[in-house]
This record gives sequence, structure tokens and C-alpha cells, in this order.
Amino acid sequence: MRTETEITFDGMQILIDKLGMVEAEKFIAIIHTETFDYTQWKERLWTNKTVQELSHEAMSYRNNQRFI
Repeated sequence: MRTETEITFDGMQILIDKLGMVEAEKFIAIIHTETFDYTQWKERLWTNKTVQELSHEAMSYRNNQRFI
């Protein structure tokens, strides 16, 4: 199992790769300043998709990624 430090480092790297340094920092600031209920967000995120649809999309996404 990975440590919290390793997970945090990888998470920040993903944010920076996707958003760039400035927007990654802005995202972190937003998360820290807004009241954010992860459980409510998660419940509303994919309300119109079945588990099978989500699984298929996840597998397609993974198959299209280039791993080093």
C-alpha cells in the first residue's frame, strides 16, 4: 500500500500535467476554501449511467492510455 505522501505527490503531478501549474494551484485553493461534500458530489456525478456503462468507459479510457 502506498503512503499518503506518495498519493499526494502523484495527485499533484496529475493535476499539473492536466491543468498546468497555475490552474492546479487554483484548484487546490478552491478545494480548501469551498465547502465540498465529496459524498454528495459522487452521488450526483454519474446519475444517468449504469455501472456497466461506467465500467466500459473506464476500460476504454485505460486501453487508450500510453503507459511508460
